[in-house]
Amino acid sequence: MPDTDQQFTDAARRASEEERAIQRQVDGESRSFGGSGEAARRAGAMQAGARPYPEPPMPGRHLEKPGSEADLEVQPLYDAPFYKGSGKLEGKVALITGGDSGIGRAVAVLFAREGADVAIGYLDEHQDAETTRAAVEKEGRKAILLPGDVAEPAYAPAAVQKTLEAFGRLDILVNNAAFQEHVDDLSQLTEEHFDRTIKTNLYGYFHMAKAAVPHLPNGGAIVMTGSVTGLIGNKDLLDYSMTKGGIHAFARSLSTHLIPKGIRVNVVAPGPVWTPLNPADKAGEDLEQFGASTQMKRPAQPEEIAPAYVFLASPQMSSFITGEILPILGGYAGG
Repeated sequence: MPDTDQQFTDAARRASEEERAIQRQVDGESRSFGGSGEAARRAGAMQAGARPYPEPPMPGRHLEKPGSEADLEVQPLYDAPFYKGSGKLEGKVALITGGDSGIGRAVAVLFAREGADVAIGYLDEHQDAETTRAAVEKEGRKAILLPGDVAEPAYAPAAVQKTLEAFGRLDILVNNAAFQEHVDDLSQLTEEHFDRTIKTNLYGYFHMAKAAVPHLPNGGAIVMTGSVTGLIGNKDLLDYSMTKGGIHAFARSLSTHLIPKGIRVNVVAPGPVWTPLNPADKAGEDLEQFGASTQMKRPAQPEEIAPAYVFLASPQMSSFITGEILPILGGYAGG
């Protein structure tokens, strides 16, 4: 029998290499199409949270895909120190893809603070994943790490099985892993690039849902990460926007399919959020002005998005909500 753990590790490494190859191809061509124009004018970002959040200009450093949170000059804020848990997910188990960093890490922390143990799915960002595991354990809950590529069909059933072996149950699936790479011109969007986006963002969500559903109980929940791009499109994210719109439609359809089983399915659709996803895509002025086009004139931080996942996962808070898309856009106005 093959070593399945090594199989998934090798698949994750190959996926990372594919992502970096796509990134190099786009980076090599995009400069010839020019930038996005004059930087967004800033008149002061809105700060209405429990603590002040970073605002443009953001650091313009370009990260190598898949992007490590540990390499970011301005670290995303994920620990939500003013958020008080109240047992909303007490005794439950969640499996979160893309759980090593960004939104996934913030969701893992708040789920743990609400009483859940967490299985952390991720590609091969091992340092980030260890940080997330430590953050979950700091909340007094257990965590396991599940490296691998969600685009690989065998990964999903193996990840679910390992979660069941570790915790004895599965109550919540968070489909969050994603691949994104801007292009300045349609001619840059290669077959390999298109395929990687579709396989990660759509096939990955499908495989994970299919593997998880037989084990989710009545009262279980699936929460998917959509995007503002799936609502209004984005001229430089043709493939990514298509997949996010597909996720919205998949969730709405799956929600009605799973009503007889008592499993709710919903989507959180964020606008710009400061995570490794975007520095591993954009660079320079485009990245420095990331989030400036929202009405709040800044990107969200992961800890500002994560409470929505708690809300949609918790039967105490959203038992009559299924098939919905919850936009969190900072007054998003396009761009």
